Order: sequence, then C-alpha cells, then structure tokens
Amino acid sequence: MAARKSKRRSNEAVGVEPRTDSRLAEAGLGDDLGAAELGQRVAENLRYKRKARGMSLDDLARASGVSRAALSQVETVKTNPTVGLLWKIAVGLGVPFADLIGEVKSGTSVLRRGDAQVLRSLDGKLESRPLTPAGASALVELYELRLAARATHAAEPHAPGTHEFVVVLSGSLRLHVDEEVHDLMAGDSVSFLADRAHSYENAGSSEARYHNVILYER
Repeated sequence: MAARKSKRRSNEAVGVEPRTDSRLAEAGLGDDLGAAELGQRVAENLRYKRKARGMSLDDLARASGVSRAALSQVETVKTNPTVGLLWKIAVGLGVPFADLIGEVKSGTSVLRRGDAQVLRSLDGKLESRPLTPAGASALVELYELRLAARATHAAEPHAPGTHEFVVVLSGSLRLHVDEEVHDLMAGDSVSFLADRAHSYENAGSSEARYHNVILYER
C-alpha cells in the first residue's frame, strides 16, 4: 500500500479510497494511471457542474450530505470517490451518475471493456462497471455489478422518481427495499423505485453478478 496509514484512516472517514489502493488494479482499472485518470475526470466534472449551478462547496455539502472536506478532496484529486460517495454527489447536483465519471459525447459512442472504469464500495465487496458510454443517454444507465460472497451493500436513495431494474446473472440476490425483502436466483429480475433506502445482499458462498439498469425520471 503506497498511502501512509494515517492518510488511509482519514480517507476512510470521509468515504473515499486512496488513488494508490492496490485493489484498484485488482478490479480492472489497470494501474495507478487509470485510477488517476478517473480521479481527474471526476474532479473536472464535479467542479464544472457545481459551478454551472452556482453552488459553493458548502451548498453542495448541504444538498448531498457529503462533507465539504470530502468534496474538496475529490475536486483537488487527492482521493478517488467510492461508488456510494458518487451517488450522494450526483443526487446533490441533480445529475445522472455517469455524468460524473465520463466524458459527455454526441453521436455514436463505443465503450471498450478495457476502458470502463470500475468503481467499488469502501469495503471493496461491491464492484460496479459501466456498460453504457458516458453521455449516451441522460435517462438510462446500465452497469454490471459484482458482489462478494456473504456480503451486503447498502445503497443511497437516488433522486426522486429514479427506477432500478436488476437481473441476476449468476449466484443469488436478496434485495431489501425499505421493509420489503425479495429473494432472486440466476435468471430472475426485479424492478423497484430506487429513491428509497435499498440494499443488495449476496448470502451465497461465491461471488454474484448482476446487470443493473437505472432509469431516471424525465
């Protein structure tokens, strides 16, 4: 681990991962260069969209629930945000999740598997790989999720009116939406309003894979 222990504790306190965390390479980002490119892109997108909306860091902190210190660290590329932190920021800005991690393009866009930047939860047990090019649609996003064996990931409520569709590719999924619990196996699918508290649980003994479609309200 390249980052000092004291810095790692500080980063974990605000919900971000160090750029030099070796798990980034293990997840398919390739190397520190790929992680740095992702961090730079997120920083630029965050700064541009925040200023375009006339929001200060304090304004965005109040809207997103992310501390001003954590937002500042992301904007200055001192850390790479986790998937959970990015969701909070996206909701606070009122933008699709993919707008924070990719370059907006027009016309035909191709996303190569090796170019997709994998994001993960702070504990490293959930990995999310985008399957749609950034900017392809302001209404729909598609991700491949990988959840470690016997792991649970609690997701932040998304913007009002956001729907999710999940297809179980392998393994199993126990989906919690508020007080509801749904057990699904490979080949099963579920749709739900994602502006409520929800979590994904893999009670199995091996990694589970899902396709996750996010549909934003018009």
